[in-house]
Amino acid sequence: MQKEVVYIDHWKNNVADAKGWAGNTDLNDQDFETLANDIFEKTGVLLSITTLKRIWGKVKYQSTPSAVTLNGLAKYIGYENWRAFKHKVDEAMAPSGPATIPTRRRYSFTIPIIILVIVTIGTITIWKLSQPDKLTRKFSRAVSFSSRKVTDGLPNSVIFDYNVNGLSADSVILQQTWDKSRTERLSVNQTQHTSIYYYPGYFWAKLIANGKVLKEIPVSIPSKGWVGIVAKDPIPAYLSSTDIHLPGGLGISSKTLAQKIGGAVFNGQWVGFYNVKDFNKLNGGNFKLDVTLQNTSTPQEASCRKVRIDILGKRNAILIPLAEKGCVSDLDLFTSSDWLIGKNRDMSAFGCDFSKPQHIVCIVHDMVLQVYINNRLALNVPITQTISEIAGVCINFEGSGVISRITLGDERQMVLNEAFQ
Repeated sequence: MQKEVVYIDHWKNNVADAKGWAGNTDLNDQDFETLANDIFEKTGVLLSITTLKRIWGKVKYQSTPSAVTLNGLAKYIGYENWRAFKHKVDEAMAPSGPATIPTRRRYSFTIPIIILVIVTIGTITIWKLSQPDKLTRKFSRAVSFSSRKVTDGLPNSVIFDYNVNGLSADSVILQQTWDKSRTERLSVNQTQHTSIYYYPGYFWAKLIANGKVLKEIPVSIPSKGWVGIVAKDPIPAYLSSTDIHLPGGLGISSKTLAQKIGGAVFNGQWVGFYNVKDFNKLNGGNFKLDVTLQNTSTPQEASCRKVRIDILGKRNAILIPLAEKGCVSDLDLFTSSDWLIGKNRDMSAFGCDFSKPQHIVCIVHDMVLQVYINNRLALNVPITQTISEIAGVCINFEGSGVISRITLGDERQMVLNEAFQ
């Protein structure tokens, strides 16, 4: 990070001044989570709080942030990209005046100019950053935003009631889920908007004006037990109870899936088995998930025979991928704090022999995530944020697959305990 440290310091100073953090060394996870959300809403670049902590020097890390991260930082404060931001900083720091001016005169003349330029740039940047905050402070109390479901099943239409009268904004947007593609522009003169949720989950719907989140509300779409869903765009296919209850457990056979999609090749075709409900406030910072599963596709049906275990929290998720050993380069794991990318990390521990069932255990305790595969430790990493209360579990198969047993709980309670055989 050394070659960028000067520019990163300039960026941090601009943001700290705009947010009133200047001189404050006691920043917490909520501060960084708020900043990450602000950056995402304004630029579309999603940064983890761990990344921001590294940039702020709260977590030791020697590598230079990625180009995507740096460009996102620059866009957040009004620049086209990181190069443009660096160029402006270089201009501000460069000596000015003709080269023939004696050293003493050049020094005394340049310093005030540099200070003036820096102050001007900082003032403009702070002004730009402060506008959404002013809008939020002025109008968020007056803005109303609520939701109600029309049914308890799937799919589920959700009616959003809102009132933004008096809000002076270029745009008002509803973002229905974490997926930024699910955004719709709202009329300032209307008071209702409806959306269909095809998948169960615990979502946070956001009312956004001028790139700033004014209000956010939870939208819980329970599954009412285990449901199987064949992923299709734009509308998925739901599996019947007969489809998913197999002699060997809960899942789907290759024959049934081929009938559902009209083909016998499953590459890129995912089927999810969801259980989303109230898990009695099970803490996502202290739990154990134990599952035995198998991707039952043949190599001819699905080349990589991937699996993904999603542990869904009210504020985040843990995503654990598995695949045939030759496909581990394609695996990306999300710890709830960071992405571990198979393209630049050895993920061979997550390669599986799906000719037989695989036993996976996921444990979070004392801000450490551990994953065991067939009783061997595959991952042991610290995390900087939890997923809050657990809201659901989803086992995803690329192609056909079966779950024979699953348990979920902590030392006090077992909230899920099912042997499907």
